[in-house]
Amino acid sequence: MSQLLFRTLREAPQDAEVESHKLLARASYIYRLSSGVYNYLPLGQRVLNKINSIIRSKLDSVGAQEMFMSVLQPVDIWDESGRSADFGALLPAFQLEGRSGHYVLGPTHEEVATRIVSTYAKSYKDLPVTIYQIQTKFRDEARPRFGLLRTKELIMCDAYSFDVSKEKMVDSYEKLRIAYDQIFKELDLEVTPVEAKSGAIGGDVNHEYMVPSPIGEDTFVSCFSCGYSANTEIAKKRNLSQEEIDSINKSITERFNTLIPEEVLTPGDGSIEEVAGTLNLKDSKESFLKTYVLKDKEDKTKTVFIVVNGDRQIKVPNELEAFEKEDFLNSGLIKGFVSPYNLDPNFNVKVICDYEILKVPESGYVVGANKENYHVTNVVPFKDFKIDEFADVASVQSGDSCPKCNSSLTLIRSVEAAHTFQIGLKYSNAMKNAEFLDSDGGTKPYYMGCYGIGVSRLLAVIAEKHHDSDGLIWPSAVSPFDVVIVPLLASKDDRVKMTANRVYEDLSQICDVLFDDRELSPGVSLADADLIGITLRVVISPKTLISECAEVKDRRTGSIELVKLEVLAQHLSSLLVE
Repeated sequence: MSQLLFRTLREAPQDAEVESHKLLARASYIYRLSSGVYNYLPLGQRVLNKINSIIRSKLDSVGAQEMFMSVLQPVDIWDESGRSADFGALLPAFQLEGRSGHYVLGPTHEEVATRIVSTYAKSYKDLPVTIYQIQTKFRDEARPRFGLLRTKELIMCDAYSFDVSKEKMVDSYEKLRIAYDQIFKELDLEVTPVEAKSGAIGGDVNHEYMVPSPIGEDTFVSCFSCGYSANTEIAKKRNLSQEEIDSINKSITERFNTLIPEEVLTPGDGSIEEVAGTLNLKDSKESFLKTYVLKDKEDKTKTVFIVVNGDRQIKVPNELEAFEKEDFLNSGLIKGFVSPYNLDPNFNVKVICDYEILKVPESGYVVGANKENYHVTNVVPFKDFKIDEFADVASVQSGDSCPKCNSSLTLIRSVEAAHTFQIGLKYSNAMKNAEFLDSDGGTKPYYMGCYGIGVSRLLAVIAEKHHDSDGLIWPSAVSPFDVVIVPLLASKDDRVKMTANRVYEDLSQICDVLFDDRELSPGVSLADADLIGITLRVVISPKTLISECAEVKDRRTGSIELVKLEVLAQHLSSLLVE
């Protein structure tokens, strides 16, 4: 340990917000060079090496082949796929001008993989083929945070499968899915694959691998009854049949037949929070309906209102986009005061409501009056405004009904550890010569899958789950060392020093051992060992040698026991196997 490049810190860096960041920095696993840019110190690199070894083992076992693709990518390859237009919000890529042209520091490698495979796998006889790499990626994150969880430079394992048909693509996807399950099991992470948006990568089917975490920036819904799970961006809830809607309509009309809408002056108030304050309805977002004004992407003359409860967010259908400032001016609609109530009958609009608005509060809803500085109270769906269609267009909340089994859904905060995609023909159709010669003599495009694991992020995800008040607790599969030996008072007791050296030599033959040969106080040495989080701690002291023993602490369980020196190696081996 006297030769190891590290120095433990008693206090976490000021910019560290979450436990994983604090502990990885305090225990000298990572070094922050600038915002979102980290270096991996020897301890951190050893953990990364073990994570990578697990990933390689599982991917190799399903026939994937490792290679290494260039970080520097000519921008014309992105022009070819049509994704250079996505640089920015969807793909925050670093771009640079070289002497021979415009380049990108690779944020991802779909284009490169497609070009390489299409050069070498030219026949159906060459397929299927799956390639992967463990590589550094660069993404110009606007707001890096949480240490390794959101960075500008990250280490990723990305794999790409190429097949002759959609069915074969699904087979490859399933093989990689099984490999992913094995990877996360060995990393001792509880991961839930959830349906998700494909984003800039593309594809109709994709799954995020979510690790529940209180500091996660993602949320997914889960049904504990049937296993349904999905990212909240696309999660569904139970839809109502037309028969059920008609029954509710009748019930609402009877129940609220005496409730009369009333216009209320709300000068300058556009947001729900402001209007609620004016109406003394603080913390009552459920008493409001929000109306989103959208237009058809293809036919800009088609206007759509989407109405959701005030405590929900909208899920915008793919074919629609939001109104701009100019659209509001041209239509006469007043932003912040729009609703389907009291709408000009000559205004051609389609009104789509979420099913949840049918749970009408006792005093009805508050909506915009389509009149500047006014809202309307006591408004009831069906009775006070027309509805053209019901759809699942609002975000899901805990307690909503599962779309598959009707049980209650639960929202779970999480961190995304991996993402897989059935890309299909997106890149092979877009890029030149991305095709193979089929058995009938014709040419066909490749069906692709894409599979990514955030390797450097896993360092933080594991640390976030596996720690206590004393420090990190690495699962044995990724612990930088299997055992740390801490001799106490060795400088004052030759027997402790000699015994510790002998134990170190013996254990080094069977596992990775870190030997604390520093001349520090017992308290500091023990605190450092716990902070670093190596799976097993072996303490040798004048006290333990009275009974010819060593003290063994298992950081995973916290258990401490005295073990005879003569069986120490065997005992530690059995603990590591467990």
